[in-house]
Amino acid sequence: MKRIILGSNSPRRRELLAGLDIDFTVDTGNTFEERLEPGVEAHEVPLHLSAGKSHGFHRPLEEDEVLITSDTVVIVDREVLGKPHSREEAVRMLRELSGRTHEVVTAVTIRDCTRQQTFSVSTKVVFEELTQAEIDHYIDKYQPYDKAGAYGIQEWIGYVGISRIEGSFYNVMGFPVHRVWHELQRFL
Repeated sequence: MKRIILGSNSPRRRELLAGLDIDFTVDTGNTFEERLEPGVEAHEVPLHLSAGKSHGFHRPLEEDEVLITSDTVVIVDREVLGKPHSREEAVRMLRELSGRTHEVVTAVTIRDCTRQQTFSVSTKVVFEELTQAEIDHYIDKYQPYDKAGAYGIQEWIGYVGISRIEGSFYNVMGFPVHRVWHELQRFL
């Protein structure tokens, strides 16, 4: 009854939403600039960004359309790690995560022309100690510049470096599909 639009460039989000057997289109036209007011708590960052992306959609939604937007951040010591902008930044992030537990928080906004629902899901991730050679190999081969925290759990670094997670694996990939499914059912 409703046409679902995924407002994301992420191939992982496309793949995960497709796994729910939902028909959708992708439209990434957006005017939102990702910046925050000072003082926003780390766990609130993805909520603000996801909702901002929704309201920055390049056109008004039609009555039969539902837009889904999302944002994922990695939090360690109350510091938000977004996507690295350089190799040096990716190295710094992976060194910071090495041998530690961090949190991955993904927020999702579901909106039509009259209402909006924004929620977030959190997962704890435990990394083994990573050697410099492992970090260099991963960054050079996988180029994780489009991933929060400079890593993808579904890639080599996840195989060799992540010893445990508490929560949703798919949330760490960037889209908590189990929760999206249930929230879409309620929304529609």
